[in-house]
Amino acid sequence: MATFVLIHGGGGSAWDWHLLVPELTGRGHDVVVPELPIEDPSAGFAEFRETVVNAIGERGDLVVVGQSYGAFTAPLIADELPVRLIVLLTPMIPRPGERPGDWWSNTGYHGTEGLSEEQQFYNGVPAEIVAEAAAHNRDQVSAEGDEPWPLDDWPDVPTKILIGREDRFFLPAFQRRVAADRLQVTPDEIDGGHTVALSHPKQLADRLTAYLLR
Repeated sequence: MATFVLIHGGGGSAWDWHLLVPELTGRGHDVVVPELPIEDPSAGFAEFRETVVNAIGERGDLVVVGQSYGAFTAPLIADELPVRLIVLLTPMIPRPGERPGDWWSNTGYHGTEGLSEEQQFYNGVPAEIVAEAAAHNRDQVSAEGDEPWPLDDWPDVPTKILIGREDRFFLPAFQRRVAADRLQVTPDEIDGGHTVALSHPKQLADRLTAYLLR
């Protein structure tokens, strides 16, 4: 049995994983779903790490999954605790010393023209789930956006990158380029868009648990 630590993205919450959690627990695994203190203007990377580490407690055999902006936090946990595997899901991959606010220009990101926020983030997600999403979004006013990412190097932990083939927010070609540039990794791919945990939770659970067998 592994412990999956699921770290949400920017403006997100534990709700973002609510369809994936029963898929993982139904396969016999433990799941930790912390909520980062993004609504606290004084909270930075240290507080993000502390929140996740405290939520993990004494659990072991950790697989840390960082979705989108959660990829800035996931490696911090591997620098603090023994981690079996890092999985970056449709991620913003940081560089040492990089401020999150600079990531967009540093990677050459260009948004998708002509699409609404719903079309960019929730394509493929069932309409009833999309209708619930706004009630679970949170204002991200935390301080880490202006902080240099604190690690000097990527943790010496196996790292997988999993991208959505239909992602309209971070287009697949963009994600492949950034993954190759920053981690020299070729991403794996899965059906779904940016919020694949809401559109394809069973398939995502299959992929995550399959990583344990490699």
